[in-house]
Amino acid sequence: MPLKPPSGSLAVVFALALNGATFGVPSATPILGQFVGTDTALADDDDDDNGGGGGGGSGRSSSGSSRDASTAAQAVGKGRNPFGYFRQSESRRKAAARTAAALVRQAPQEIVALGLDQGAITNLTAVGYSIGDRTAVALVGAEIVKLRVPGGTTLEAARAEVAAAAPNAVVDFNHFYRPDQDSLDPCGAEQCLARHVVGWPETQALPDRCTGPVRIGLIDTAINAEHLAFAGGRIETIRLGAGDLPDSARQHGTAVAALLVGSAESRTPGLVPGGELVAVDAFQRSGNDDRSAVYDLVRSIDLLAGKGVLVINMSLTGPANLLLERTVELAAQKEIVLVAAAGNGGPRAAPLYPGAYQEVIAVTAIDRRKNAYRRAGSGDHIDIAAPGVQVWTAASVKGASSKTGTSFAAPFVTAAAAMIKAANPQLKADEVEAQLRKGAEDLGKPGKDPVFGWGLLNARTICQT
Repeated sequence: MPLKPPSGSLAVVFALALNGATFGVPSATPILGQFVGTDTALADDDDDDNGGGGGGGSGRSSSGSSRDASTAAQAVGKGRNPFGYFRQSESRRKAAARTAAALVRQAPQEIVALGLDQGAITNLTAVGYSIGDRTAVALVGAEIVKLRVPGGTTLEAARAEVAAAAPNAVVDFNHFYRPDQDSLDPCGAEQCLARHVVGWPETQALPDRCTGPVRIGLIDTAINAEHLAFAGGRIETIRLGAGDLPDSARQHGTAVAALLVGSAESRTPGLVPGGELVAVDAFQRSGNDDRSAVYDLVRSIDLLAGKGVLVINMSLTGPANLLLERTVELAAQKEIVLVAAAGNGGPRAAPLYPGAYQEVIAVTAIDRRKNAYRRAGSGDHIDIAAPGVQVWTAASVKGASSKTGTSFAAPFVTAAAAMIKAANPQLKADEVEAQLRKGAEDLGKPGKDPVFGWGLLNARTICQT
């Protein structure tokens, strides 16, 4: 017999509940969370951070928030009218949009350049420029230099002046990029729906060739390496120069890292059993904003390339940048598989980078019913889809929570690429992408489309020879 919906005001709640599809524990909370939480571009929620009260985090992560979900569900469960809360959520969404618009796009009074020769530096310093920082980039075979712009010179004019002084250098703004957002019992089936929707193989069912040593690179915020999710794991954490700004928050990086290499004995087992993670914290915190300048992103990619990683996960987004583009090209030439989140700006947003670069696999998010995440970016640059709505993973201090956003879809593709490389070490980066593409489950319009790319990741094919 078909389920008859209630009448009156409850009918609206009923309809909203049926509209949700998440990867968390199936209950009123995540169902309502799909309606409310994914429409709110807030920081990652972390129930552990404030004694169970929902934590802080980056003001601009590529993730949604589960706080709206739980609060709205409590209102329903306690017999209170939830619609006032929905109105509050809309106000929060608009406030978050205003905050996003106000975020600083690049470092003020700074220009960065790759391949700036000493003669050009001498000439520039003679007219008022100064060196903020400089370091060698092995991938490029040259230095990256951070220049402070003299007072009274606009950034546009400074970029043109530096480019004219060094025609062979790559020159651009120092753009900012932002992260795209308690039991020891093994993760149960109801909390591992994300794995099931892509057919992720159980660890004990994996062929030996898929469980060999594999080194994964991660560029993200700080992680809590002491979390029980990483017990016995192989994690190297690297913090780039802190400068005068506080350390970045740990919510986002911890959640992404646990999805990749979480302990098999924890409640958030990682996708790559026995995988080795080299995690670079390239972010700094300014107020409520976790951000990484392109100067640090270039250094991070170069550092990971020097450590022999096979694949790099970048759950972060920002504008196009010439230095980042060149570094991505050179990393791909080293046969490193580069994976990035598509971003949560919505289907009408402009393409975000590094995901929109041709050499990078751009990952969008779907829910457990294989519907597109409503805030995910779209466009011809989208390559593949993976679970990214209410995905169960580690919280920053202890325990676990559900996370939403393309940030948390990217690790599924990173993990799949890493295991393909483990099973077939001879494969080149574009051949790994081709295997992911060939095995994808076509969603939406036939063939590649702007919403799902080539379709949903099919993990059943990742260990084929």
